Amino acid sequence: MQHNIDLLEFTSTLAGAYDNLEQSQANPKDFARIKIFFRPLPWSVFNAPGFYSEQCYDYAPWDPYRQGLHRVSTKEEVFVVENFGYPDFPRLAGAGQDKSLLRSLRPDLLETRCGCSMHFRAKGHKQFIGEVEPGKKCFVPRDGCITYLVSEVELNETTWVSRDRGYDPETDQQIWGSEHGKLEFVRTHSFANFIQRDWVDRSSVK
Repeated sequence: MQHNIDLLEFTSTLAGAYDNLEQSQANPKDFARIKIFFRPLPWSVFNAPGFYSEQCYDYAPWDPYRQGLHRVSTKEEVFVVENFGYPDFPRLAGAGQDKSLLRSLRPDLLETRCGCSMHFRAKGHKQFIGEVEPGKKCFVPRDGCITYLVSEVELNETTWVSRDRGYDPETDQQIWGSEHGKLEFVRTHSFANFIQRDWVDRSSVK
């Protein structure tokens, strides 16, 4: 079915490790060096395609500042990347680099983060643009305040470009976020070899 072919393309493009080394070296005052990982999970975690994600500073690879678990599906022309929390994320820290740490993951402890799904649309062959689902309901605490997240991502086979900002729910005033523009990452590793057609096609999984 066509949507499964598209989902295979999207998840294969998403799966990988990314590094903004070039950007951070060119402008170290404004951009720290950061690494992003999107590792495919076994089908059994969500009974659907899924990922573990991790973001960390280069100097602290075992102490990520952001972790996530994601179920991926399609809805009409949109690739929906749901966001789940997990009470024992510290045990998974570093799994971006060492996938064996994911063996301790317990699917029964997953916690849905309502309002925080990312919606991606195809822009071209293996090119996608994503943003947080509409509604201003992905709340993020920052410096004692509750903010709603605005996240933008441009993804292709070689690069990941993103920008996250937080806004006051009452005034829509920006509270936090990069003052120096988007973060620009280059793919350093692909994890697409872990993704097979039956991983995105429910009907072929018994």
